Amino acid sequence: MISKRRTILTFAFSLAALSMGAAAQAADTTIHVSLWDKGPDSVMMDEQHQMAMGMKGADMMMALLGITVDTETVPAGTVTFEVTNDSKDIIHEMVVSSIPSADTVLPYSADMNKVDEDAAGHLGEVAELDPGKSGTLTVDMTPGLYVLYCNIPGHFMGGMWKVLTVTP
Repeated sequence: MISKRRTILTFAFSLAALSMGAAAQAADTTIHVSLWDKGPDSVMMDEQHQMAMGMKGADMMMALLGITVDTETVPAGTVTFEVTNDSKDIIHEMVVSSIPSADTVLPYSADMNKVDEDAAGHLGEVAELDPGKSGTLTVDMTPGLYVLYCNIPGHFMGGMWKVLTVTP
């Protein structure tokens, strides 16, 4: 009788430990995102400052606008983006789209000077943030590559994008 009770308790503790391990693996992830620029003249449309994703020869060290994240790789699951517009002068936003590769060229409307979000398959966004303001976005993400980008006219072309890897 004691042996049977011990076996049942051992099984119960093992099952509880497995459940806790699974819960730990399925934990939500938070990414801190900074939307930044180098001042009110950052949105320059000359060729030297055009740095859209997939552009050959773009020198991101020359970017006057950008997105910085505290991690570029996260596990699949629920991901919360805590987004802060660290600009002192310019409104920014953050849009999330899935991409097949880091060299993907997003569908871009030259007339509107921004990415066609519908064609890019956006998964959500933190819409226009005034300077110094913050917002959040929570997305269930599967393994693959994603791009975070600002789609205020001229900002994506100016270098405001970041590739994120989601692992299994």
